[in-house]
Amino acid sequence: MSVLEPFAVRNFRFQWPSDLATSWAFEMETLVLGWYIYTETNSVLLLTVYGSLLFIGTLLSPIVGVVADRIGHRNLICIMRAMYAALAIVMVVTISLDALTPTIALIIAFIVGLIRPSDMGMRSALVAAIMPPRLLVGAMSIARTTLDSARIFGALAGAGLFATIGIGATYIVISALYFLGLVFSLCVSRPDRPTEDQQKAKRHSPWRDLKEGFVYIWSGPHLQAAMWLALLVNLTAFPLTIGLLPYVAKDIYGTGETGLGYLLASFSTGALIASMLLSVVGQRTQSARMMLIFSVVWHASIWAFVYTNDQPSGMGLLLVAGFSQSMSMVPLSIMLMRASDAEFRGRVMGIRMLAIYTLPIGLVISGTLIETMGFRNAMSLYMITGIVLTIFIGLRWYRDLWPATAIANAR
Repeated sequence: MSVLEPFAVRNFRFQWPSDLATSWAFEMETLVLGWYIYTETNSVLLLTVYGSLLFIGTLLSPIVGVVADRIGHRNLICIMRAMYAALAIVMVVTISLDALTPTIALIIAFIVGLIRPSDMGMRSALVAAIMPPRLLVGAMSIARTTLDSARIFGALAGAGLFATIGIGATYIVISALYFLGLVFSLCVSRPDRPTEDQQKAKRHSPWRDLKEGFVYIWSGPHLQAAMWLALLVNLTAFPLTIGLLPYVAKDIYGTGETGLGYLLASFSTGALIASMLLSVVGQRTQSARMMLIFSVVWHASIWAFVYTNDQPSGMGLLLVAGFSQSMSMVPLSIMLMRASDAEFRGRVMGIRMLAIYTLPIGLVISGTLIETMGFRNAMSLYMITGIVLTIFIGLRWYRDLWPATAIANAR
């Protein structure tokens, strides 16, 4: 299969640039507001609160998944991206009136955080809906490549624009990217009529649909294991790269927003390399084995990172961490999509997004621990916990995850 073959599907040709523009805006906005809050308050706790608020809507993700199964994934994504654009415009107006404060930035983060956690799950479900099965792995790898490349260039662009033209002009660019993402999403074709599964779903209550989604996952040991691993890595591995890099850049490396952009770009470059590799060899991978092995490598590389004192070494270890993260999480998502029936995919990915709820918990706890026991001790505790519990998951569901003939390793 050619790496570019998924682009032969018309809908994917529009979804890809939509996801790209939205991801660029996400990464620029996260960097700009995170750096603004930390430099204005000099509080690592408020920095972790900001990161937590971006994922506050995780508890809504299963309901969002149910809604997506009822109204269509494309329609829901359009609604979400219209809301992103509207909130970015509110920020532009606030900044132009010289009324921006850390409190307002946190309020905006809270509102965005109500819907943003569901975005990635809905992207994956839409890819699964519009792509033929033989192109699914390649399409999901390309979709992941889109996210990782946006994290590289979005972080660098956000840092560069913030440093040169200020937060107001940077937010105008962010608003334009959100609007562009909405336009491309609207170009994805809607189904001519509701599918049989959607018609059936409309006769059920949303709560019944949600309950069926949980029962469906609980009945599959490999799905259970994937959900537990997702819960774990969001608690232990993601907090540092999602919320704490501004602290590392300013207080440990003594650099500014440009240095922060380089740190974020290093992590994302590693993830991009892994995504490109998976887009080529994805059909030959054993998803469950990979998600376990690279979860351990991911935690170990971050553990080494927290003990570095110079930025070049830290960037190298973040490159390894990003590579391992993608080599763990992309196979996990592929396995969930391959092993789920079509009518349950929206609910499965919605519940998968629920696992992100441990990320804000991990962020807030890490902020408290850093202030009481120090950065390195706190992060070492996180990484040891992640490695030990990953091994436990692998042993607990060994028969469902490790054998080459297991459903979770189907090619």
